[in-house]
Amino acid sequence: MNRKEIQTNAAPQAIGPYSQAIEAGGFVFVSGQIPIDPATGEVVEGIEQQTNQVMKNLQAVLEEADLTFANVAKFTIYLTSMDDFATVNEAYANYLSKPYPARATVEVNRLPKDVRIEMDVLAVTE
Repeated sequence: MNRKEIQTNAAPQAIGPYSQAIEAGGFVFVSGQIPIDPATGEVVEGIEQQTNQVMKNLQAVLEEADLTFANVAKFTIYLTSMDDFATVNEAYANYLSKPYPARATVEVNRLPKDVRIEMDVLAVTE
């Protein structure tokens, strides 16, 4: 199986030994994105702003693969508090249209750089 790395400067660079995304077998697997503004390298504040930044980062990686959110089959959302669930849903919905992707949302103890949210996606290329 051939694998192709997807990389863009329009999203934060990987902070470990992983790729921003990998295209393989008709899918694009986008690594977890956290709310770092790629222009400044800084984490944005507030759960609504963090959600918007994560979505923008995911969008940038997808665009590098010539895809959009319409190609996304599955989101996974990681939150440090389910108290943020409604706010995240509202901001997240602004980027999507029906049919919505499948999704899992899980509460976790801690995320890199102590952010409140991280998301990864699985997109289809066909």
